Amino acid sequence: MNQDEQMLLDRLVQELKRGNLTVAVMSRLTEEEHYGYSLLQELSVRGLDINQDTLYPMLRRLEEQNLLESRWDVDSSRPRRYYRLSSSGKEIFQALVDAWLSMEDIIRSMIR
Repeated sequence: MNQDEQMLLDRLVQELKRGNLTVAVMSRLTEEEHYGYSLLQELSVRGLDINQDTLYPMLRRLEEQNLLESRWDVDSSRPRRYYRLSSSGKEIFQALVDAWLSMEDIIRSMIR
C-alpha cells in the first residue's frame, strides 16, 4: 500500500470509529459512573483510544441532550465531574445497541 492509500485508509478508519464512539462511551456509563479521565482509561483498556478533545465535547453534548447526568465531586483533592446515563439515556442506549446489532448483521452478510 502506498502512502496515499495508507492516508486514505487512515481517514476511513477514523470515520468508521467516529460513527461508533457514542455507543462505546454510553456503554461504559450504563452501570458505573466515570469522570472524563477514568472514562478515557476504561475505553483504552478495552482497545478504543480516543482523544480527550473528542470525549469532553461528546460528554457535554450527551448531557445537553439529557442522555447523561453529571455530578461534581469536590471532596477529593481534585474536583471531578462524574457522568452516568440518565433513565432516558439508558433507553436510547438500548435502542442504539439494537440498531448497531442490526447494522452489524447487515454488513456481515454483505462482506462474506
